[in-house]
Amino acid sequence: MKYDVTVDLINREEKYSFGEVAKQANGAAWLRSGKTVILATVVIDETEIVKDDFLPLTVQYIEKSYAAGKIPGGFFKRETKPSDFETLTSRIVDRSLRPLFPKGFGYPTQVTILVLSADKESDLQVLALNAASAALFVSDISIDKSVCALRVVKVDGELVLNPTLSQLNSSTLDLYLSGTKDDLLMIEMRTIGSNEFDNSLVVDPFMDPTLGMPIVEMHVSNAISEDELIGIFEQAQEALSQNNIKYEELFAPYKRECLSLEYKAHNINEEMVDFVRTTHMPEIKSAMNQMAKSERSTALRALRKNILKTNASWDEVELKDAVEKVKRGQVRTQILDENIRADGRTLREVRPISISTNVLPSAHSSCLFTRGETQALVVLTIGGAKDAQMYESLTDSGTQNEHFMVHYNFPGFSVGEASPITGVKRRELGHGNLAKRALEPILDLDSQTIRLVSEVLESNGSSSMATVCGGYMALRAADIETSDIVAGIAMGMVSDGDRYAILSDIMGLEDHDGDLDFKVTGSKNGITAMQMDIKLGGISLDVLKEVLYQAKEGRAHIIDIMLEAETNIELNDGVLPNSDFFHINPSFIGDIIGQAGKTIREIIEKFEVAIDIDKKDGKVKVTGKSKSGVEGARAHIEGIINTPKVAKIEYKVGDKYKGIVKKIVDFGAFIELPDGTDGLLHISKVSDQRVEKISDVLSEGEEIGVEILEFKGNKISLGRA
Repeated sequence: MKYDVTVDLINREEKYSFGEVAKQANGAAWLRSGKTVILATVVIDETEIVKDDFLPLTVQYIEKSYAAGKIPGGFFKRETKPSDFETLTSRIVDRSLRPLFPKGFGYPTQVTILVLSADKESDLQVLALNAASAALFVSDISIDKSVCALRVVKVDGELVLNPTLSQLNSSTLDLYLSGTKDDLLMIEMRTIGSNEFDNSLVVDPFMDPTLGMPIVEMHVSNAISEDELIGIFEQAQEALSQNNIKYEELFAPYKRECLSLEYKAHNINEEMVDFVRTTHMPEIKSAMNQMAKSERSTALRALRKNILKTNASWDEVELKDAVEKVKRGQVRTQILDENIRADGRTLREVRPISISTNVLPSAHSSCLFTRGETQALVVLTIGGAKDAQMYESLTDSGTQNEHFMVHYNFPGFSVGEASPITGVKRRELGHGNLAKRALEPILDLDSQTIRLVSEVLESNGSSSMATVCGGYMALRAADIETSDIVAGIAMGMVSDGDRYAILSDIMGLEDHDGDLDFKVTGSKNGITAMQMDIKLGGISLDVLKEVLYQAKEGRAHIIDIMLEAETNIELNDGVLPNSDFFHINPSFIGDIIGQAGKTIREIIEKFEVAIDIDKKDGKVKVTGKSKSGVEGARAHIEGIINTPKVAKIEYKVGDKYKGIVKKIVDFGAFIELPDGTDGLLHISKVSDQRVEKISDVLSEGEEIGVEILEFKGNKISLGRA
């Protein structure tokens, strides 16, 4: 392959080839970085133009198994349903490319990104956007801007731009940004929690102090402060600007001659606009106050029907556009001129919040979180390590396990739509992933598997942030320890170029008619995750800083309400699994397991628990269906540790001892000898007379005299003394 362009970037080199493959596409770029090769293509349908006011853009990011020398697993040996990573990457590319298209562009456009070769250190999400942007820039579509991606991580406290995957995996920050040379367009960010050992030496009382093992560790979310984040944004935006200057300069000679395309002339009938504004403003304001999307749409549709009764010659589609313009203008003007929102709130005011926990008696835990007209029922289920979701990424050598899952469902009835519930859509997957990134840093799962499911029952703005808040409360309602309390809030903005107003806790109307959708999650002190999409084409860092601090204020308000609700939690003790973690001196592990696993099996059966023991460091995990069972198992284990050891006796054939009848079975009885060793007294040896039923002769707990008859390996056969 002949490469036309080589782009030197921070910590990475990219080589591009144009015009050699996929020649019938409107634009194509072959990108190689390291051993990774990506082909991105752009195709438009020039014969059709959609009438609605939206950009018909479809992005598909597809990973080929052969790219990593693999054959697809499963029954069908070919690529099938997209993975979550592929779907989320497609969304990231889509959100970054949309602002580049000219206003009025209405031709169906397909962007396809194929990963043809992949190495284990390449950041495929960054390369996917860069390749797609290159294909779009050199295509025959009239686009003269490039957009590129940049990932920033923090390893050992130091920032790294364009990291390898190994550096990302050891980082406490994962920040993905996209932008042009002038504007920052999109942000995806999460922190990565970690465990830190306490500096002081703390030793468990059941361990030998001479071991000197520090066993107390503290989980931290690594939430990042607003000021630090702004500093990182400044550095990243400068890198994005320099990168795009390079791309545009180097790609310009390969730009195709642009097609002569007609753009949708979205002309608004000003006569209708003036008529609606002059004669029907009260109805517009009344419709704005209908907070639910379905109610608002019904009110506006009724207004249009009423106007058409007296203006029968008017076109309803034109009238719809006119009414929408008046409504949108009123929403924005009222905010900018009066600092009052459509529902009467001030700019910083958060809608009323109510929280009910454990409303589902058979679920492990649940939370019904309601904020204004947005309501999410978040339900938690606890499982063991084997319940984790198995997955395999293209660059992994084997399967991985996901122990924390957040699944988000958005049924049509939540917005008053008569639509069936189908498979998971991209939006649902994206919102669930955002909530997962927000909550995961505060969890130390330690062999547990947790699944959160958010059922959105009503939606009028930021159900994903309701999922974050409800998710945290569901965690606490299951008595799961967290390193911090996390809430989420959706921020918006309205600007007329000279003025701007920042809105806290935006509702659906403000999302639709505003200029910014910025979701921020975190504690009172820092941010754990965020997602930002700009509709203006960019945002200054000064405004962004103001948004972040207003979001911090809103989060603190929500967290105070959540803390109060936390004091009222009543656990579902009857169904909630319980677990306990503690350490023992590893030298006692053999005593707990017992001969051939006998002792540990008895504990498991008696207390109905599962026991996992790390033989190396003496870490014990006890899990059961009830708290009393877990506590009883721990007490039993500690009793074994605290009981003085009895010296083992060297038994010989013919020796006689007193023993305790430990267990009666059909074929005899197990007798506990003086040092705790068990022997079998066969039914034929119990008495000189024939015994039909051994329980007629012996009872458990009875002391009897026995004689050692023979040894069969580690087993001892006994007779009656």
